[in-house]
Amino acid sequence: MIRVLLVDDQALVRSGFRIILESEPDLEVVGEAATGLEAVALARDLRPDVICMDVEMPVMDGIEAARQILADTSPAILILTTFGHDRYLFDALAAGVSGFLLKTSRAEQLIDAVHALARGEALLGPDVTKAVLERIAGAPTQSARSAAADPALREPGAPPMVPAGSHTTVPAASPAGDSTALEAAGLTEREREVLTLIAQGHSNAEIAAALFLGESTIKTHVSNVLQKLGVRDRIQAVVWAHTRGAA
Repeated sequence: MIRVLLVDDQALVRSGFRIILESEPDLEVVGEAATGLEAVALARDLRPDVICMDVEMPVMDGIEAARQILADTSPAILILTTFGHDRYLFDALAAGVSGFLLKTSRAEQLIDAVHALARGEALLGPDVTKAVLERIAGAPTQSARSAAADPALREPGAPPMVPAGSHTTVPAASPAGDSTALEAAGLTEREREVLTLIAQGHSNAEIAAALFLGESTIKTHVSNVLQKLGVRDRIQAVVWAHTRGAA
């Protein structure tokens, strides 16, 4: 069973998420919290596998709660957001959250996201990926630079993610961007192509189709890219590529 903790200050939202998640035989909601402070205490006591976390809550917000939880235990944290306040995005990345999904996403996307995080993958919902890229392309903030440079975010070897609910057609990629940064990272030509498509928010399956390769081969390339860039997961790879003009 995958043990899930729900954290949102709106009781109706928590009830809706509980109904969706407990429709799956391998998902169990073990607790609910209405504030970040409650979430910290419950995470310590219940040791959930995945925490679905709101951002704006009374007493303690979701970012600070995530930071405190991950300093003490190691659940995967999925931020569920309306994305009306995207200034929190890079602070959440720096705190070590594993994924983002819009609250307006379909029920199956939420289920897929919880399963993905429980497998140790990182995840950006496709709509959130688009917003991340727009934010980075527009005006990278100090938080964005910190997210890319923070040593705590530079642990190699984490498994790749597959964004939930993404079914777009991917054009063939060509290596692009800052060749100096890419050469310093030691990426092969194929790895540069893979990084370009990761930075566009595409899944392993989509990248495999674009490059006419098997998905298992793409997983290997993605793992190599993450290790060479010195980043924890694909979320950090997106930040790395766009803050360095390498995508």
